[in-house]
Amino acid sequence: MYLITHKEKLSQTITKYVVKAPFIAPKRKAGNFVILRVEEHGERIPITIVDSDAKEGTITLIVQAIGKTTKLLATKNVGDYILDVVGPLGNPTPIENHGAVVCIGGGVGTAEMLPIAKALKKAGNSIYTIIGARSKELIILENEMKEISDKTFITTDDGSYGRKGVVTDQLKDLLDAPLGISAVYAIGPLPMMKFVSLLTKQYDVQTLVSLNAIMVDGTGMCGGCRVTIGGEMKFACVDGPEFDGHQVDFDEMLMRSRSYLAMEKISDELFTHQCQLEK
Repeated sequence: MYLITHKEKLSQTITKYVVKAPFIAPKRKAGNFVILRVEEHGERIPITIVDSDAKEGTITLIVQAIGKTTKLLATKNVGDYILDVVGPLGNPTPIENHGAVVCIGGGVGTAEMLPIAKALKKAGNSIYTIIGARSKELIILENEMKEISDKTFITTDDGSYGRKGVVTDQLKDLLDAPLGISAVYAIGPLPMMKFVSLLTKQYDVQTLVSLNAIMVDGTGMCGGCRVTIGGEMKFACVDGPEFDGHQVDFDEMLMRSRSYLAMEKISDELFTHQCQLEK
């Protein structure tokens, strides 16, 4: 049982949790994730560890409530417990001094990008950050990213904040500028990472993406997170979650990510209906 010690709403649907996890906190590195189960008989979901405090024995998670399990988690408050938290899982993000790097966070992907950007800054890189979202209300961690970035850009699809457009519009400007960008790290929705990778391939700029595939156990046993990288089958949980964006078969992954949409919709509707009855 894992105690929730802090809960903070970052937007209407995105919540930050600090969870007591003394065996995970000292071992966590940038890019690691946990698999949690909110209650017995519940599904297991992978969540990136945003931060940790080894002294306090806590980890920080940021979660967007978009399905049944994440909405169930959103009902938990400080003092409540999460049933299972397993980790740290996945390979740490490869961090090196590239010189100048672009870090792109799309939606809640900004939370996953924060520890990576911190590690890249610590390694001596100049950090150009792009935070993208559909609207201003979904922009998170802007101040935290600004603290570690040499320059931060905001884009929103509807133009309600920052530049109107998508992250690739801003990325193209940075790649065209004489900044010496030699690597791009991108985390967000699959279509976003796909088009970032297509753009950077034109510039022959190394690109790492974090694949948020469907996972069950996080140890490579279930095979649910298999992805095709450079024509070879890999498992996002044990071979990733970061991969060379130019080698990812995004179309196949997009198709696989939609495999359970109908069942997820039914589960979400049943959960929402139950919650309304309990009001």
